[in-house]
Amino acid sequence: MAAEQRIFRFSGHVQGVGFRYTACRAAAGHEVTGYVRNCPDGSVECVVEGETPEVEAFVAELTRRMGQYIHKTACQKAPACGHFDGFDVRF
Repeated sequence: MAAEQRIFRFSGHVQGVGFRYTACRAAAGHEVTGYVRNCPDGSVECVVEGETPEVEAFVAELTRRMGQYIHKTACQKAPACGHFDGFDVRF
């Protein structure tokens, strides 16, 4: 199965609630790479790469854990770039 990249933009009350660190903990349980970062507009960007079932499981876990803070989610799909060694927080 081919790897894919998804770029998520989570909006709502997603900054200042541990969202980025929860994303890192969730990623540790899945075979995914990428990063998560706060954006100037108050949203959180999450770039994740992996095989489709792993990406979907990661996003499902993150949404389950942080769903109370998410009001809107936008997603773009792309082929995996393979530039990530792990999953981390970017500043």
